[in-house]
Amino acid sequence: MAEELKKDYADKREDYYEFPRPEMLRRFPAGARRVLDVGCGAGTFGAILKKDHGCEVWGVEPDLKSFQKIGSKLDRAFQGFFDAQTGLPENYFDAIFFNDVLEHMVDPAAALRLAGKLLAPGGKVIASIPNIRHFPTLWRLVFRGEWQYAERGILDRTHLRFFTRSNIEEFFTANGFQIRQLEGINEYLDSAAGDRAIWKHYRFVSRLPNRHFHDLRYLQFAVVAEIKK
Repeated sequence: MAEELKKDYADKREDYYEFPRPEMLRRFPAGARRVLDVGCGAGTFGAILKKDHGCEVWGVEPDLKSFQKIGSKLDRAFQGFFDAQTGLPENYFDAIFFNDVLEHMVDPAAALRLAGKLLAPGGKVIASIPNIRHFPTLWRLVFRGEWQYAERGILDRTHLRFFTRSNIEEFFTANGFQIRQLEGINEYLDSAAGDRAIWKHYRFVSRLPNRHFHDLRYLQFAVVAEIKK
C-alpha cells in the first residue's frame, strides 16, 4: 500500500504541487504573523502569503521533489510528514493551513489535534476539503455505477478519507475545534471533460426544496476553525 501511494504521488504532474489557491488566500486571518502551510508543495501558496501580508511562513511537505523547489520561498520548511516528530514549536502559529491535505492523511484527526497544540492563543486552522457529494461524482456512482479513481479531483487515487459537509462539522468538533466559517467553494467546477453534460441534470435537482441538495454544486468546502474555549 505505501509503495503504491509513493508511486501515485511520484506520477503526478508537477503543477499538482504548485496551485496558488486564490480562494484560500482570501481566508487569511487578519493580523496573523506566523503561518504554517501543511502540505505546502513547492511553496507557491506560502510565497504569496509572505508577499501579500509580510508574515513569517513555515511549510511541511512530504514529497521530496516538491520540497526541493521551495528554496527561499518560505522562512522554514520541513521535508516529511506532519506529525509530532517534525519538531514544530507549540503555541506558535497564528494560522495553520491544510489546503486539500487532510483527505490524504492516514489519521487526519491526529493531524488536527497536533495543529491545536501548535496554534497560538486565538489562532485558527484554515482548511479546504473535497466534497464527496459533488454532483458529477454522485451522478456517476448512482446512475452509472462508476467509482473510478483519477490523478486529481474528488476521487484522486491518493485520497484516503472522504468528507461531506456534515461530517466535516463532526470531525472538527470531535477534535476540539469550533467552526467559525464553513462554506462551499469552487462552485460547479468541471473536474473532468464529461462534467459539463452532467451538470445539465443538476438544473432539475437544484429546483428541489430540500436545502441539502445545494451542497452538491461545490467541489470543496472551506473551513475556518479555532480551539474550543
